[in-house]
Amino acid sequence: MTAVVPPLRTRTLPLSVECLTRTEDGEQLHALLWSAGPGWRMISSTVLGGGIAERAWVLNAQVSHGYRRTDPAQHLTELARDARAQGEGVGMLTAADVTAHTHGYDAGAAAVVTAGIGVRGWAASPSEDISRAPAPGTINIIAALPVPLTDAALVNAVATATEAKVQALLDAGYDCSGTPTDAVCIAARRPHPEAETHAFAGPRSLWGARLARAVHHAVHTALPSPGATSPD
Repeated sequence: MTAVVPPLRTRTLPLSVECLTRTEDGEQLHALLWSAGPGWRMISSTVLGGGIAERAWVLNAQVSHGYRRTDPAQHLTELARDARAQGEGVGMLTAADVTAHTHGYDAGAAAVVTAGIGVRGWAASPSEDISRAPAPGTINIIAALPVPLTDAALVNAVATATEAKVQALLDAGYDCSGTPTDAVCIAARRPHPEAETHAFAGPRSLWGARLARAVHHAVHTALPSPGATSPD
């Protein structure tokens, strides 16, 4: 059966997330679930559902600061099943409080961000031991555009969102480009005969500029003041 593609939108896209609560190892934890439904292609750097593919949901799950599981993809699969998420999706982890998530909107582009920057630095840094498994991601970006993008434009959108994140960090007074385990997921509509498929999503393209502004606002709003304590 062919999935019905929801109508394309050119106005503000409400990237509405549901906040879920669970108890794990005696600790109350939360997760954000965006039930996008059919008709979306997503590109993500996540451990579950990473790459470029059609996806129906995004789960951003909070875990404890001493997270020790070595099977994060399986863990996220279990959490998505418990949340009754339908179809294939994207899953990301963070030790930050996801109930403090923030939104950004700009002429149809939407972003949801969770941010914890307890471990941060610059992308290009001196060589160090990277043999250990990375900790859960800390600045997690979920963004959506109500138009189709080519594969190349999806990659371009990831770069644009990342540039906007770094700009927000600098504007907020942080001397860093992010954390070692930041994650990003960009969703765009499935190509449709009645809609233009955009080939560019750089910061000076129509939709790239809107994406950048939405992400910048969401990241900047999510960041604690530089002097405040922030979880990973």
